Amino acid sequence: MTTTTSMKTITTRVPSRLDRLPWSRFHWRIVIGLGSVWILDGLEVTVVGAVAARMTEKGSGIALTSADIGTAAAIYVAGACFGALVFGRLTDRFGRKKLFMITLGIYVLATVATAFSQSPWYFFLARFITGMGIGGEYAAINSAIDELIPSRNRGQVDLAINGSYWVGAAIGSLAAVGLLSGAFAMDLGWRLAFGLGGILGLGIMVVRRNVPESPRWLFIHGREEEAERIVDRIEAEVRRETGRELPEPAEAITIRQRDVIPFVEIARTAVRRYPRRAILGLALFIGQAFLYNAIVFDLGTILSGFFDVSSGSVPYFMAIFAGANFLGPLLLGRWFDTVGRKPMIAGTYLGSAGVAAAIAILLMNDSLTAWWFFLLVSVTFFVASAGASSAYLTVSEVFPMETRALSISLFFAIGTAVGGITGPMLFGQFIHSGNKNLVALGFIIGAAAMALGGIVEVFFGVRAERQSLESIATPLTAEEAEAEWRNEPSPQAERDRARPEEDRRKARHRDERIVGRRIRRHEREETGGRKYRPGPGSSFYSPGMVGSMGKTSRSAAAAERALDEEIEKVVKILEERGPTELKELEKAVEGKSWGPGRFRKALREAVRESRAEGRPDGVYARAGRPSASGGGGGTSEGRRHDDGDG
Repeated sequence: MTTTTSMKTITTRVPSRLDRLPWSRFHWRIVIGLGSVWILDGLEVTVVGAVAARMTEKGSGIALTSADIGTAAAIYVAGACFGALVFGRLTDRFGRKKLFMITLGIYVLATVATAFSQSPWYFFLARFITGMGIGGEYAAINSAIDELIPSRNRGQVDLAINGSYWVGAAIGSLAAVGLLSGAFAMDLGWRLAFGLGGILGLGIMVVRRNVPESPRWLFIHGREEEAERIVDRIEAEVRRETGRELPEPAEAITIRQRDVIPFVEIARTAVRRYPRRAILGLALFIGQAFLYNAIVFDLGTILSGFFDVSSGSVPYFMAIFAGANFLGPLLLGRWFDTVGRKPMIAGTYLGSAGVAAAIAILLMNDSLTAWWFFLLVSVTFFVASAGASSAYLTVSEVFPMETRALSISLFFAIGTAVGGITGPMLFGQFIHSGNKNLVALGFIIGAAAMALGGIVEVFFGVRAERQSLESIATPLTAEEAEAEWRNEPSPQAERDRARPEEDRRKARHRDERIVGRRIRRHEREETGGRKYRPGPGSSFYSPGMVGSMGKTSRSAAAAERALDEEIEKVVKILEERGPTELKELEKAVEGKSWGPGRFRKALREAVRESRAEGRPDGVYARAGRPSASGGGGGTSEGRRHDDGDG
């Protein structure tokens, strides 16, 4: 590893302090300030798709063909790949926030410059630089979002933010309706459409000034005091907003601070330590990049060239298309945190592949009208949109936090270079040929790419829902592995020995409950068809012995302790209040602040352990046969609630 002599080894609770925060206005600021990059990207891509037909018409002021539109799309994606690699490295070197304004500034200048295009070469150059700005945003924004959003909400929030791409798409489409109308000259309306992106970028720049640097990045890079001050301010704001004290954070993490991590080390980490995750990231990115960039960039020319839709009407279709894409992650996103990452990612990739293949067959049979074609494309991307968003979420989650921004940029660049550049160029040539069968072939290739991503997810996917980033991938800088290798006691074990006897007794009882719970969960996973599920399952460990297990993450134990605390809150309220309706019980324990699905999971576990029981009228009560260490197999009611989400 590359180290810097000024760096030192520290112990911090910053990750667990951030993960245990209830949802607040601070998190909304993150969503608005950082997630807005997707709105800009959606605006850029859709504006080109909506005005593409006009730019190929006589009198537009720029001599472009339908093939040139595909080439420009490929150049834009190439710029995004290049920008991701360049600015991704700078993001990990100089921080997330410093790059926010730089990349956004590049985008604003380049997209305004696009409006002054007079010739294809100038248009191509402006698109490349615009792509650089957007690509640079990807690395900084996605890593910062996942590092600031609590783990219990990360999947749903990340997908919703990525889905906001289509808010920008809708804005671009509706704006294009007016800008391409007779109110503006043929060579003016499309130029104003690009200028709209610059105006939005300036507005976002103002909002983004109040977004803090990622505390996780700060403490890794020798600025732990600044990280603590930022988290202190966030916690103080949340306390004022909620009017209550925050729960104690979970385990601390010990890391050896780093200055910068080179690409060589990231590649070595991906290939040697996480080879399956590397294959997974590439498969997901290539699949979604090919399908999305190929069809979205060229949808307007397909509609006008093969279904006789006028250039002035194309933006209406694009606005509806954008709405379908936004609703996908918005409606399906919460299931990525409850049903789970693997079934939802695989399902969305394979489902969209199936509909895309059906479109290809119907195109070859000449069985589609404009509206039926458009309806099937919208269904395809309603499903695919959630899956495509999950590619960024997956790569951000499954690699160590020191490599997060560079990992995103590396996988985005490679995957998008393969799928995002070849897709538009190939589709552009197919469309330019005027042969509908070739367009159908493009849909088949896109379906195959998405299907491959879904299959890889089935076998190599990671069950990352509701897990802290540090438990999904142990940080490279963590001292835990080194301490375990030397058979030295972990820092947590030393702290436990210094605690009062009563606290140690409670901790032992808690650990007994967790051990019993994990044993039963392991038994459930090994019964029936569940034992044949592909991908990594849960591994057994004793939370009281973390530090003696070679590959166990301290954060995995922290996740179990957080669940145990939530179960205890449910049981305590039932003891105090007696039979309680489900909604009242959730309100009493403040279950909504735990995050999507967590209250119901805690309640199910309490029922399984014979510590609570559900009645037919929806009322829950303290069970008559409590279990001191988590109980045995649970009551029949507990078995009825068993959905195998271990």
